[in-house]
Amino acid sequence: MQVHVRWGKEDMMVELDPEKPPHTFKEALYERCGVQPERQKLLVKGKTVQNEDDWSRFHVRDGSKIMLMGTVDQVPMEPAEKQVFLEDLPEDERDPNVVAKKYTVGLENLGNTCYMNSTVQCLFSVPELKQALQEFQSQQEEGTTPTGAKKLTSATKTLFEDLAKSLKPVSPFHFLMVLRQKYPQFAQQGQGGVYMQQDAEECWSQLVFSLRESFEGAGKNQVEDLFGIGTRTYLTCEESGETMQQDSMNYTLKCNISGQTNHLHEGIELALQEDRESNSAKLDRLALFKGSAKITKLPPYLTVQMVRFFYKVDVQQKAKILRKVSFPILLDLYNFCDTGLQEDLKAPRQRKKEKDDEASGIEAKEKQETKTEAKEGEDTVIEDAQPASSSAAPKQHTGFYELQAVLTHKGRSADSGHYVSWVKQGDGSWIEYDDDVPIPVKEDDILRLSGGGDWHMAYLLLYKSVMA
Repeated sequence: MQVHVRWGKEDMMVELDPEKPPHTFKEALYERCGVQPERQKLLVKGKTVQNEDDWSRFHVRDGSKIMLMGTVDQVPMEPAEKQVFLEDLPEDERDPNVVAKKYTVGLENLGNTCYMNSTVQCLFSVPELKQALQEFQSQQEEGTTPTGAKKLTSATKTLFEDLAKSLKPVSPFHFLMVLRQKYPQFAQQGQGGVYMQQDAEECWSQLVFSLRESFEGAGKNQVEDLFGIGTRTYLTCEESGETMQQDSMNYTLKCNISGQTNHLHEGIELALQEDRESNSAKLDRLALFKGSAKITKLPPYLTVQMVRFFYKVDVQQKAKILRKVSFPILLDLYNFCDTGLQEDLKAPRQRKKEKDDEASGIEAKEKQETKTEAKEGEDTVIEDAQPASSSAAPKQHTGFYELQAVLTHKGRSADSGHYVSWVKQGDGSWIEYDDDVPIPVKEDDILRLSGGGDWHMAYLLLYKSVMA
């Protein structure tokens, strides 16, 4: 139905679906007038409409009048200077040094948006994700009105394209607006109307969730295939002797940090111990089940979260665990996999070992000698050669993962401080992306991001599977 909305001196007709909650209508109003949903106040015949209300209690009909109260937030200004792309320049203005650049440009900070910029730069390092977004474009053209998730996915695709071809730092203005529309938590403001710093892990998780949601129903979910981690949790109730198994799909592997955690694999092992309360059929009540999880599916790209923040009640903010926890450039997950997956990994791991040995100059083992040698004067039987395969066998996971990107935090709280990304390039070098400034760094600099002080410390790690 169409309703009549009056906002100050402005009148507008807006589509309202009475079957959907008021917060959905507020999102539609946000698109029309720019007032953030959390700043909107709706009045119907003098009664305030709450987000959880049912429209039926207000007897809203086609043509009903609704009053909107609320002011437009001060939003970041669109870039005054138009983005310059390589193909837009005349031949005589194309700098060969820029053309041959080996790394991506940075992202402008639009006011405490380093959490978003660092997330985007890390995910931009996944070429398969870029390809998936290109395929999404053709699907979107056949669709109808895009959902919030699809709008964010489309904005991600556009931003990725800009990063790929721009010669100057890119302004993520449109992406930021769509992100805040989909997830209003990222539009929170503090004193003076300044946009607040946000948790980069929440931005990462929400973005990946929206991307995955956009590809659902397409037969094959590329985002799930790229980042999905299959796990099986084995639960045992010591009180009743009951056992059970629970399978799940996750998109982040946790690294819990305790007073005894010194290395990444120790924190992962700690996080995979999943004790929980569950209903006991034998006891007919809730009981404690001790749980231990194993990995059943390995993704091409593994996201690891260093669980450095916890909510501190007295100061009402996410406090930070500063403990130093080292992480490797090459991570081996074999011991965290279940027995079935371990069996599948043995052959690829052996192929990797042989390849590594060959690359290290170690001679391969000599082939086993034939049981009998051809006698002098006798013809030697030569077996027919087998035809070469038309295509090489597909490579398989080895359980090894190579570090590709690191998102770090500097400061004492997740909702303050500064986020930076560190991304490995195609030639093996590393670049630190401090918003719009790319800085070449060495691998030793990456290993120093393990924490233990007030320097940048790893918060999210992105690993790429080593295949063989």
